[in-house]
Amino acid sequence: MDFEIARRTPQEALARLDSRSSGLSAAEVVARRARFGPNRIEAAEREPLWWRLGREFVHFFALILWFAAGLAFVAELHDPGQGMRELGVAIVGVIVVNGLFSFWQEYRAEQALAALRSLLPPQVDVLRDGHLERLAAEALVPGDVIRLGAGDRVPADCRLLEAHGVRVDTATISGESVPMARSAAPCASIHPLEASNLLLAGTLLVSGEASALVFATGMHTEFGRIARLTQGAAETVSPLQREIARISRLVVALACGLGVLFFAIGELLGLPFLANLMFAVGIIVANVPEGLLPTVTLALALATQRMARRQALVRHLPAVEALGSTTVICSDKTGTLTQNRMRVARVVSADGTDAPGHVPAMLACIARHCHTLRCSAGTVSGDPMELALYAWAGAGASAECLDELAFDTERKRMSVVVKLDGRRLLLCKGAPETVLPLCRTVADGDQPRTFDEPARAALLAQQAACAASGLRVLALAWRELPEQAPACEDDLVCAGLLALEDPPRPQVREAVGRCREAGIRVVMVTGDHPQTALAIARQIGLVRGAQPLLLRGEDLQRMTPAQRQQVLAAPELICARVSAEQKLLVVEALQARGEVVAVTGDGVNDAPALKRADVGIAMGLSGTDVAKEAADIVLLDDHFATLVDAIEEGRAVYANIRKFLTYILSSNVPEIVPYLAFVLAGIPLPLTVIQILAVDLGTDMLPALALGAEPPHPGLMREPPRARRERLLNAPLLLRAYGWLGVMQTLVSLGVFLWLLNAGGWQYGDALGARSPLYLQATSACLVSIVVCQMANLFVCRHPREAVWHGGHNRLLLPALAFELLVILAIVYTSPGQQLFGTAALSVAVWGWAALGALLLLCCEELRKACMRARDRARHG
Repeated sequence: MDFEIARRTPQEALARLDSRSSGLSAAEVVARRARFGPNRIEAAEREPLWWRLGREFVHFFALILWFAAGLAFVAELHDPGQGMRELGVAIVGVIVVNGLFSFWQEYRAEQALAALRSLLPPQVDVLRDGHLERLAAEALVPGDVIRLGAGDRVPADCRLLEAHGVRVDTATISGESVPMARSAAPCASIHPLEASNLLLAGTLLVSGEASALVFATGMHTEFGRIARLTQGAAETVSPLQREIARISRLVVALACGLGVLFFAIGELLGLPFLANLMFAVGIIVANVPEGLLPTVTLALALATQRMARRQALVRHLPAVEALGSTTVICSDKTGTLTQNRMRVARVVSADGTDAPGHVPAMLACIARHCHTLRCSAGTVSGDPMELALYAWAGAGASAECLDELAFDTERKRMSVVVKLDGRRLLLCKGAPETVLPLCRTVADGDQPRTFDEPARAALLAQQAACAASGLRVLALAWRELPEQAPACEDDLVCAGLLALEDPPRPQVREAVGRCREAGIRVVMVTGDHPQTALAIARQIGLVRGAQPLLLRGEDLQRMTPAQRQQVLAAPELICARVSAEQKLLVVEALQARGEVVAVTGDGVNDAPALKRADVGIAMGLSGTDVAKEAADIVLLDDHFATLVDAIEEGRAVYANIRKFLTYILSSNVPEIVPYLAFVLAGIPLPLTVIQILAVDLGTDMLPALALGAEPPHPGLMREPPRARRERLLNAPLLLRAYGWLGVMQTLVSLGVFLWLLNAGGWQYGDALGARSPLYLQATSACLVSIVVCQMANLFVCRHPREAVWHGGHNRLLLPALAFELLVILAIVYTSPGQQLFGTAALSVAVWGWAALGALLLLCCEELRKACMRARDRARHG
């Protein structure tokens, strides 16, 4: 983009683009459109939807399930009526549900581009061959001359040719919350956000009228560059997604290895091929946790509902867990840490003293009338700073506005000429360094007095004190004008100073403290002034030390990647005056250090960083659609404290996933061992494949989901973030699930199975038919024993160390138990259940033995927990 055009006069700018003030001709427009293309944000090339949909059904985990389903269908063809068809259908159902859900999540993530396009206006007024036409914004080409008014969104990058009271809101590009004045005069700076005569695509005219020359369109604009950054930012895989993929590969490799191994053993032992094949399928199905992905998905969905009640809307489910593993939060300032509602914090009278008890009349008069606010249907809108002044001044006599000297960056002040109570007054407000030198007198009651050096020094001292507190200071002055005299900003009467603040949000200081306790570092990354950012950081406790590291965006840009990684390790860090690329550099450098990074933002300029971060968090109230679509989570109240609450929920999700992983994997052992006993010990098969699915996809689902809804543990936010390389499925979890809880369940279920066979007169070596009443009862007893043990397991899995009775309230536990009981009763005692799952009705005695075994499991696990707690107390005390 040619930002050198900012240094040219309007006439030179037109000549540079070979254009005229009357606009381009039709022939020139055709030629330029062929060269530059339409004025729109182009989509990056993507794979077709059908291809991405199909890919969700052929990843590694899905292929193994397809293989298992295929084996089940083959077995059904060779020996119908053994339940293998139902098994195959159930496995295919799991594949389809998981594939469709994954595709839907990816499809939703692509809406960021549509949001980018929506920010460009559909139509604009263009001069062509001297005639003003209303055309589609897409039709613009470099060299076009357009007309803009208050409320219009800028359709392309433009250079002002004429400007009358123009103020532009650049928040969507720069993140700045205060509208900036723009003029047509040449400018020394060629930085797109600093040049006072440039209008950037996607920004909004707050006030004024303008004629502008288009010099960049479509993807060549600053807006298009940010869009390209957003498209190019790599999608970050969440820690949970990595862990689930790892667990899937590990478990599937184990399942297939065991299946092949025991198929070979069966062949050596001379088992019939079909029976051996069913045996191999059983081993695979018993080891593959078919319910894992649906349970994880449902647990995350429940977490999103809890977070929504706490004002955090989740758009991307894996981000819930990633948020819980966050080690660094890159937070913007305005609207997140502060209220984004400016207010007058201090009033300094003309003699340099605070005036908290009353409102000086002339200060109020200037604040009430010296502005560019728009009043429509009783509603006042415009610059937040002027709105704050207007609200502070309160009601007063109405005045007729006769003239206006608009604000610009050179003068750093604005003035209006009004008719008030028969007097013609010039009212002025602006930066003290430009307004106070114009003052010759100060208001001292009804008698003005000379504005001498002591009075000037007193006001400057007050200004310095306010600025050090992070307040924005304005000087207000006035003079009376004779009739017909020109508006002249000299010989002014100083009325005093007003200091404005954007106060921190309530509970932000407490939330920052909670982050500190939780071992999470908070880095302020803002487009605002460094001193303002530092003052707010001290107010909210983000900075406590005397020498925090204060970095500007340009400093970060000049560093090498290694230097950025080193400097961003500072414990107290503020990054100010940061652009879109610089914010992206901060995120990438932190991630290169091994940090899990959460980023907050609200503007178009934040979209690349939001997308690149491990967790992107957009503002729901002040955020643009682009930011919301690029983010994983939207804060409905724009509050930093809500983000900290969401982190607590995210940590709880990770802990809960471990809880139900322990619960689910525990039942794998009593599902696998029966097949080993069948082959190695020569006993009847204690559990059929379809009965395994009855546990994995039936009775276990809702209890596992109940564990996924456990409330956060009270000490959760006093623990440090887990290491990025920490495994979800670690050795202690596997040892507890497979080597302890699973073994106890196996002993109970096989014990009840053999007890019932023995009570029915079976002798070792006797053959039992698959449909004999004794065999049906025995397999039913094994199934019931596993389910009853899982009921006890539900309670012991609530915490790896705390006792059962110390768990918080979980309203899903009792419904989950009732569901589990009803399902197993339906499987065992109803005719459809018996036919589908190969079961038979059982006596009360069987249930009694199963319940006794479950109680033994509960007592043994609680004894283990008590020993671990005692060891921890001895270690720490």
